[in-house]
Amino acid sequence: MGRRAECAGASRRAALLLLLLGALGCSKIPAGRSAVDSVRILNAKELKPSEVEDKLATQATAKFLFLFQGIAYDYSVYDEAVLQHDMARVERFYRSEGFLDAHARVARVDQVRSNHVRVQIVVDEGPATINRDIRVVGLEGLPADVAAAAEASARLALKRGERFEEKAFKESEGSVKRALTDRGYAWARVESQAELDIGKHTADYGFSVAPGPRAVFGPISITSIEPESKKTRDQELPEGPLRRVVDIKEGAQYSTAEIGSATQALLDLGVFSAVEIIPELSSPPAPDHVVPLTVKTEPTRLHQITLGGGLEIDEIKSEAHLVAGWEDKNFFGGLRDFTVTVKPGVVFYPLRIDNFHGPIKLLPEEWLKTELRQPQFIEPRTAAFARPQFNIFPLLVEVNPPPSSPVVGYREVKLPIGVDRTFWKKLYVALDYNLQIENPFAYVQGLDPALETVFLSFPELVAHLDLRDQATRPHSGLYVGNTFQIAGGIFGGTATDVRVQPEVRTYVPVARGVTFATRASIGFLWSSNYGKNWQAELESSAATSEPGAPEAARAQLVHDEQVMYFRGFFSGGPSTNRGFPILGVSPHGVIPFLNAATAAQQVQFSCDPNQPGFNPQSCFLPAGGFTLWELQNEVRVDISGPLSAAIFCDMGDVSPSEGNIRLGYLHLSCGVGAAYDTPAGPIRVDIGYRVQPLQVLGYKNETAAYNANPLNGAQPTILGVPLAIAIGIGQAY
Repeated sequence: MGRRAECAGASRRAALLLLLLGALGCSKIPAGRSAVDSVRILNAKELKPSEVEDKLATQATAKFLFLFQGIAYDYSVYDEAVLQHDMARVERFYRSEGFLDAHARVARVDQVRSNHVRVQIVVDEGPATINRDIRVVGLEGLPADVAAAAEASARLALKRGERFEEKAFKESEGSVKRALTDRGYAWARVESQAELDIGKHTADYGFSVAPGPRAVFGPISITSIEPESKKTRDQELPEGPLRRVVDIKEGAQYSTAEIGSATQALLDLGVFSAVEIIPELSSPPAPDHVVPLTVKTEPTRLHQITLGGGLEIDEIKSEAHLVAGWEDKNFFGGLRDFTVTVKPGVVFYPLRIDNFHGPIKLLPEEWLKTELRQPQFIEPRTAAFARPQFNIFPLLVEVNPPPSSPVVGYREVKLPIGVDRTFWKKLYVALDYNLQIENPFAYVQGLDPALETVFLSFPELVAHLDLRDQATRPHSGLYVGNTFQIAGGIFGGTATDVRVQPEVRTYVPVARGVTFATRASIGFLWSSNYGKNWQAELESSAATSEPGAPEAARAQLVHDEQVMYFRGFFSGGPSTNRGFPILGVSPHGVIPFLNAATAAQQVQFSCDPNQPGFNPQSCFLPAGGFTLWELQNEVRVDISGPLSAAIFCDMGDVSPSEGNIRLGYLHLSCGVGAAYDTPAGPIRVDIGYRVQPLQVLGYKNETAAYNANPLNGAQPTILGVPLAIAIGIGQAY
């Protein structure tokens, strides 16, 4: 029986794989030609072979999921003439990196099959050329701090003892010039030269500076580059607020850094698709050394209407919704931005991805979000915002709900009010106050009398430093963020706690079109008025929830569990751990207001701990925890145009105890995904497989882990396989 079950599981997995491969399509090798299976760079010591390979026209055939040739990618076809030209490309690349004596040759072209070859290229790098002396002339007469800044910028760009790089040399001239133009010398000119000693393999540099006079900002004119035929009265923007955002004073010392900051501030308003601030540098310099500025802008649409809809189906629920939105980017003038979005929908309960039978109940839901932004609040670059929300939704956390389970809904009000600002184009900081009200009601069956309206009141500080090359599809860079909240206490409300969650994301280019992305996050929640013995509460939650249990203990359990749903940590789903359903990685327990309520129902669904058939899998639900850690790793591969694929491994845990990072609770899931770029962002589908021996260390699989401790929870399967399908918009991180 066990052997047949294993075979059936293997067959299902093979069928899923074949279905995926068939959907992506195949390509063929042209008749009489050979595909390039691999290209190897031999003897590369100072430079990475992958860096050299990126410069070649002869490329190895890409493999889908690093396994299959000819699927999703076209074959790379071998051409001897192209390969010979590649030798010159390799030598040119090496010389640009400081290896002036480098040589390259084709070592071997192996015909491994009738129409497949492997290519080997040997390089002789030779010695590297090293930076030696830097001389900057023309700084005489400048203030000491300006001269020091110009010389320091040259030495920073071309550090002594480091290898000569052509790119760094070309950029160094601009660095020296910016050091001067940032400090008032608008007419500064810089010429550079490099003297390369081939025999000694050294590089000496010279910079000739003509700083010109120190300048001040002159009058500022603002123009639109939009064609007159497209302009409407509604598109006209008030000039006064724009000038305040620019925040450059006439007569102030000239600075290209200030011009860059003003350009970004105008773009941050969201009313321009392009902004350029042009200094009018007369030749020769004006006698008064005044530099007027021209601000050229290309406005976007100030009024937008959004209409759409969507479907969602996963292990928890299935639903359909409509979306309608309206935005005015000059609301009552003053460049105020007002947005309203409403998303009415219906949940088809209990229909979900692995359950398509049984009577369906229609549960209406609604999400209403608004935002009003006031620019130039307090100072020119700071904006104030208010983001009220009113939502109605069912709280669905159970993957296999019994037909008679109650369904609780919430009427939710959120009122965040605060300010935000972007510094140096990269650092975003927001400080706001949040009032949140969660009012429960019953969708199905009656409402548990122990449920109460939850009031949450807390200030929040959000900051993130974004050093990625782009936000939507990053290929390189770093992102660091943190969220910090203090609830209750002097701010009032149901919950009194401190909540903090930092995260770090990194993006490393591995090869052309291939990115290795990681995300790491930890979260800590410290409470002073709920869940103080949370693990013990969950361990005894079945007994506490049964009919006849002390009312005070049951009421405390309901109170703590309800607050935890809005303040506790959960993991799992499209943006965290893709082998689990939403909320799936979490301590589990009996939730009285979501489980079968009567004694007969508890016996029927094996939720009575005093009965021999007690089954924690049937009645233990995600309950939230106090400490979180998450680690995600992903290799992203561009396939063709808007289509990309990924291989990922996600892991993490949520602990029921404060300050308890449980590294032995891995919850490891690995899988594959595909994404298709759209104007709204990439639409992504991921399939994650939970690696059984690496769920909770010490247990052979997740079933053994929850049999040993029901708090570990039981996870859903698809066709008997420990899989989860995650669908989302945007990259996972």
